[in-house]
Amino acid sequence: MDPGIRFQVLAAWQVKSRIPHVTSEAPTPAITDPDSIPHYTGCNSNDEKLNPQRRNDFQRHRDPPQLSTHIWRDNMYYKSLFPPLPEIPPQNVHHILFNRPEQKTWPDYTFQVSASTGATRSFQEFLERVRDGATALGSDVKDGGLGIRRENDEIVGVLSENSLDYVPLLHSLLAITVPFVMFSSFSTPFEFEYTMKLSGATRLFVSPSLLNLALSSGLPPDCIYILEGEVQGRTSYGDLVSRVQIDKMPRLPIAHATRDTLAYLIFSSGTSGLPKAVMISHGNIINSLNQIFEVAKEASKVEEPRQWKGPGGMNVIFNVLPIHHAYGLHITTFRCFFGPTTVLLLPKWDAASYLDAIPKYRVTTVFLVPSLVHQIVHHPRFRTADFSTVQVVQCGAAYLPAPLAEQLRSRLPGVPRVGEGYGMSEATLSVSMKHVPGILGGRAKNVPASVGVLLPGVEARIVREDGSLAALNEPGELYVRSGCVALGYWKNEAATKETFKDGWLRTGDRIRIDGDGVLYFEDRTKDTLKVSGMQVSPMEIEAILLRHPDKLIIDATVAGVSGGRTADERLPRAWVVLSATGKALDVGETAKRLDAWVRSSLSRYKWLRGGISVVNQIPKSPTGKVLRRVLVDEYEADLRAGTARL
Repeated sequence: MDPGIRFQVLAAWQVKSRIPHVTSEAPTPAITDPDSIPHYTGCNSNDEKLNPQRRNDFQRHRDPPQLSTHIWRDNMYYKSLFPPLPEIPPQNVHHILFNRPEQKTWPDYTFQVSASTGATRSFQEFLERVRDGATALGSDVKDGGLGIRRENDEIVGVLSENSLDYVPLLHSLLAITVPFVMFSSFSTPFEFEYTMKLSGATRLFVSPSLLNLALSSGLPPDCIYILEGEVQGRTSYGDLVSRVQIDKMPRLPIAHATRDTLAYLIFSSGTSGLPKAVMISHGNIINSLNQIFEVAKEASKVEEPRQWKGPGGMNVIFNVLPIHHAYGLHITTFRCFFGPTTVLLLPKWDAASYLDAIPKYRVTTVFLVPSLVHQIVHHPRFRTADFSTVQVVQCGAAYLPAPLAEQLRSRLPGVPRVGEGYGMSEATLSVSMKHVPGILGGRAKNVPASVGVLLPGVEARIVREDGSLAALNEPGELYVRSGCVALGYWKNEAATKETFKDGWLRTGDRIRIDGDGVLYFEDRTKDTLKVSGMQVSPMEIEAILLRHPDKLIIDATVAGVSGGRTADERLPRAWVVLSATGKALDVGETAKRLDAWVRSSLSRYKWLRGGISVVNQIPKSPTGKVLRRVLVDEYEADLRAGTARL
């Protein structure tokens, strides 16, 4: 089916059935930091510079052999239960999102709302801003534009909190096929300097609050612009759009793109080594959108039409996740255009503001990560807050414990289940997800402890440490391939080669797959310890610590530290946050009881021979991922200085 027709069908079904289009999948019990695919080592995004061998590698990778729609048991090679996805058209993702015939029949609607200021923007205003912005960015300087061109190896950076102009800017760049790179608004000067140099960004749009950090980038001052707001002496994205309108500049056409045309760079987790820039193409994005279409089409066969409780029967999605993260990016930038949808944005997380905004704007769909769920359910207002309009909850980026999910859902009568899945930035967003019960004739099982089944177009295999293929229900490293797998790591040939083997993306995660094709997340392979030749899962020890009958702690993480029999052996060490009960005891006594509990609960090689530390909080990334490396580095530094303690 032609993609335009596919999305026209989905949009019509979306409006008619009122079933969510962006909530059918979520990443990830772990956002990993593997590299990417066969051999993209060019320093710019020009497709013509791909060498013939690499293009052949891509053809094999993008068009794998079609298998039966069930587990291929002969060689333990797995394929999605869903029908195959159609071939990707060689076009700009802008056409898929905004140039569909049925969109001309849509009445204008409120598309963007700022939860912090109350400012709004309609869908038509948004489109005008995107197209005028593309003209301002791409037109020649002599014609009043900035002259930003892909063929000049330009890459535009964005350093900002969530804002109304963040998404229009990104779509303006996609329209002219100039790649963009998103920097974390939480960056320290060291982190920003490193990622800026890595990306090679030639221009930078920043929020006023981060201008001083941006000025340290080394870019010429006239290449740094304000994204939203006003700063004296600085040109803003809004100024550029106004100039196009005032001068009546002729609009640039939408630039042609192939499926391998670089769309953006996004930084992978740096918890294992320094950050790497993942290359996502226009084809990757279109594939990801096609996955949503296929899932939604199948879900519509078994799920009753939903009547949204938002204003005018609209689906109002609330995003508090940073747009510079893959999860937040796809929610607000790509998956909200299948049908009329309102996107509510909060610049940065604040629990009180979040709880206030839900009833004020009649929010119907929320996207969260486990750390935010934890804050919400432990907030003093959780029991009295108004969640009556919320109908869909998606949680990703890390593992969500079942008790925590149920605690949240207990206050949300309109939410039948909390959506979860698994994915990573290197796979554009998602690899698997839990589906509506009964989908695909009941073949796609919805198992509570799982991360769902493979999404459409995804193939997988489970690999043992020795490289052989694992059996059913045997944990091993998950390898995946699909049209959503990234082009590679920007300017990092070594890391790309290490992580991609014969066209397969090594996820770095231990997964097992059962006879129904259901995936279960076991652990992160690079975090898994080897003690006396045996594998030790930090998650298993953490779970035991949290189950202490006296409830001595409220949070814990485990990682390997030096001190084993060999230089490379690591001993399990725990960092714990005390509960009120634990604080009432002497720290030494609390550690002693926890240690005894672990010894009584787990095999000897899993004991905490590396010790136990009491901390005020477990360090986590903005997306909720535990930063074990920070704790280990601090401990090792103290050990060298002779100040390490139990």
